[in-house]
Amino acid sequence: MQIDLTGKVALVTGSGRGIGKAIALSLAASGASIVLNDINQDSISAVSAQLSGLGTRNVALQGDVSDRAAVGRVAKSAIETFERVDILVNNAGVVVRKPMEDYSEEDWDRVIDTNLKGVFNFSQAIGRTMIPRRSGRIINIASIMGEVALPPRASYVTSKGGIIAFTKNLAAEWAKYNITVNSISPGWTNTEMTGKYFAQEEVRRFLLERVPLGRFAETSDISSLSVYLASDLSGYITGQNIFVDGGWTIQ
Repeated sequence: MQIDLTGKVALVTGSGRGIGKAIALSLAASGASIVLNDINQDSISAVSAQLSGLGTRNVALQGDVSDRAAVGRVAKSAIETFERVDILVNNAGVVVRKPMEDYSEEDWDRVIDTNLKGVFNFSQAIGRTMIPRRSGRIINIASIMGEVALPPRASYVTSKGGIIAFTKNLAAEWAKYNITVNSISPGWTNTEMTGKYFAQEEVRRFLLERVPLGRFAETSDISSLSVYLASDLSGYITGQNIFVDGGWTIQ
């Protein structure tokens, strides 16, 4: 079944590359207009040009998700451009990989502020516009590491676990407004960020041995679920964290 999102407006954070870009392109392919957001203007400008070439209405709005003032500006511009946002995908994220004893306060704050505070910032800013319309879809991109540890990534694991908990609480709070809130927890996925790890044969073998399906995820595995959760087909699903991990977390 082809999902039709014609007439819907979706805002995707961290949509300049990787999973966020794939989600933006998939939502656009289903008919949605797209608000691109990333800290890197060049990256979203390139995605914007690609979307425009496909005939998709879109706007590229630079802004740091951890900066409440910047988030407010992005939300305001999105509403001014499209009058509303029906679908919010909180995808922006960073990782610091080092032993816990070597973390600086700046390392910790950078990851928590981007990955977790960023979800709060955009959910509140866009959610406030969804509440009066009593309609909306919020999709948060978490990780298998919100459920299982894989050192040394203390701040990343903490932030993703926080996203899952935040998703459940927000779903309970905003169900009365007919706003559904769900999270997706990808496993190891082929992106620019993970490419350097997968290129190391020992690391690649170590990871694949723990995936029952025997392969890494493609960004399309994540984006296709995002399209479903953004659609009316998922109207009775809220507060759920869905693993897209090839079976990693069932072992």
